[in-house]
Amino acid sequence: MNDAPIGSATPKVVTRRAHAKINVFLRVLGRRDDGFHDIESVVLPISLHDVVTATDTGPGGGVSLQVEGDPDLTRHVSTELHDNLAGRAAIALAERAELGLDARGASLRIDKRIPVAAGLGGGSADAAATLFALNELWACALDGPALADLGAQIGSDVPALLAGEPVLTTGRGERVTPAHTASTWWVLKPFAFGVAAADAYRWWSEAPATGPDPGVLIAALETGDVELLGDAIFNDLQPGIVAYHPDVSGAIDAFVEAGALGAMVSGSGPTVAALARHIAHADRLAAAVAGSLVVSGPPARAHPTPT
Repeated sequence: MNDAPIGSATPKVVTRRAHAKINVFLRVLGRRDDGFHDIESVVLPISLHDVVTATDTGPGGGVSLQVEGDPDLTRHVSTELHDNLAGRAAIALAERAELGLDARGASLRIDKRIPVAAGLGGGSADAAATLFALNELWACALDGPALADLGAQIGSDVPALLAGEPVLTTGRGERVTPAHTASTWWVLKPFAFGVAAADAYRWWSEAPATGPDPGVLIAALETGDVELLGDAIFNDLQPGIVAYHPDVSGAIDAFVEAGALGAMVSGSGPTVAALARHIAHADRLAAAVAGSLVVSGPPARAHPTPT
């Protein structure tokens, strides 16, 4: 039954998928004067995703945020706008478009499926999806470069996830270049604990080491040579993460023993990503390591980037 008053307009609703990511490799080049680190990485969006829904609440409605989903995920996510990357995205977009938050209201809902503080970019993906949704909902008409610039102010991973496709990232992650990749299958092993990105980079700084030139790895990813790719994947943050969290090392070993082509920590961790030959192989790996899930990357393009 529709309880809306007769003659009232149905509120406009915009929904966007917020795809998680895997860092197929993560090379840390050094610490910068601003406290960030220069990196080089291929960011691969994957099929695992949250869903962000923005509903127009009209002038004076302000912006509200709610998070739904598995309590094990949602209890770790703040619904305060300034403490949530999606909330910060809404504030930043309103300021960029010179809209007061009371001038164009919106209710934001995140259906949470991506583990939190897991190295999968869930918060950044939510921020990217929020920028797309509100840019349409509020008719801001910001183009792709403007949204990417705004995303870089919100978080280092946001520009890569705004791209909606695999990218090579440099700088602190804010500079992105499209990367051609074949379709690949992965198995993820999340953990009940999270790792803050600041901690992962601090641990790297305690014993800094930079991985090899990724040229061979990138070529394998482009051509779909998963055997070669499995041998080449790496993450410079991994040694520090496994030193503080030995369970992560155990999961990597378990995937390798089960026949994975390669296994590593994704991003700032602690999630372990294992490469499979195909979906049937991925299913076997997931069965061998309890609590795992199968994903593919890249997914179908989730959203067109404004031109």
